[in-house]
Amino acid sequence: MSTSDQLLVVIDPVARHGDGEAVRIAKDVLSAGATTKVCLPDGPEEFDRALARRGSRRPVVIGDDRALLRAVSVLYRRRELAGCALSLVPVGVGGGALSLARALGVPIGAVAAARAVLDGTERRLDLLVDDSDGVVLGALRIPPLAGGRWGAAAGTGVGVGSGGGLRAGGGAEKENGNGAGSGSGGGSRLGLGFGFGSGSGSGSGSGSASEDGGGHHHHWLRTCQSLVRTLAARPARVPAPAVTGPTRLRIEVDGVTLVDLDQPLESVSVIPGGVGGGARVEVRPASVGAEAALLEAVARTITVSGSDFRYRADAVVGGPVRTRTWTVREGAWGLTLPG
Repeated sequence: MSTSDQLLVVIDPVARHGDGEAVRIAKDVLSAGATTKVCLPDGPEEFDRALARRGSRRPVVIGDDRALLRAVSVLYRRRELAGCALSLVPVGVGGGALSLARALGVPIGAVAAARAVLDGTERRLDLLVDDSDGVVLGALRIPPLAGGRWGAAAGTGVGVGSGGGLRAGGGAEKENGNGAGSGSGGGSRLGLGFGFGSGSGSGSGSGSASEDGGGHHHHWLRTCQSLVRTLAARPARVPAPAVTGPTRLRIEVDGVTLVDLDQPLESVSVIPGGVGGGARVEVRPASVGAEAALLEAVARTITVSGSDFRYRADAVVGGPVRTRTWTVREGAWGLTLPG
């Protein structure tokens, strides 16, 4: 059996929990056409480890744009992109989760995408690499677009309850009581999108108190209340959205200054796959009144510098940084696409 008939299928947990039916269909189609080893990583470390230990198997990622981006990043850092063709079965939750896959030409349906994995051909694509080993497959944008995926994720919480019954008087009577508590869990989604988000839960408990004229039950009640406050999870703070508006940056393309700090900018975009192995650079200056002309260039090296700025590399927001250089690697990675 050839190497192309042996697949390592890595299923992103976001896809697994978000659209289990699509994942099952894709897995069935792949298993019917090739020998498959299925990996179900629970976090980024397990995802990376699965790719590192793939052996001679061809890696197939079932997941969204973030999962694809992480797979390429892992293989690039290991310097193994040149000898490896990736395949993707797009499964994602949310409107923009598969925009990169669609732009790259990957079929969106689970059946069509799985068949492309089995019957498609490898296409070598350009890669944009920055000076911190970050990668861009589809587009780099400065500043990050408003309303983007900052990493909020749905999750579950844990509720804790306790209670105590109180009865006025000085007799030896007992009375059961009930209480309820609630908690929430929160977190953030990083990298490929692993994480837990905010949620809520409820719980109940029961207790009893005896009245003998003493005050020891007050201490017991305070202890229960303290326990509930301790166990109730605090909700995670969601990062504030990016501030949009004119910014001042120096943009250099192949060592030549395209825009300097004296010109406020609305946006910058860099897209690999331009003419002659370069990247398409588009800079939109800020304007007052009449619209300013769009500045365009094709370059292999792009350096952006200025005050702290953030940028969106495909589905991931990076920064803040004061300077960053991106370089085009022509034909650096391979993706299996329909023939």
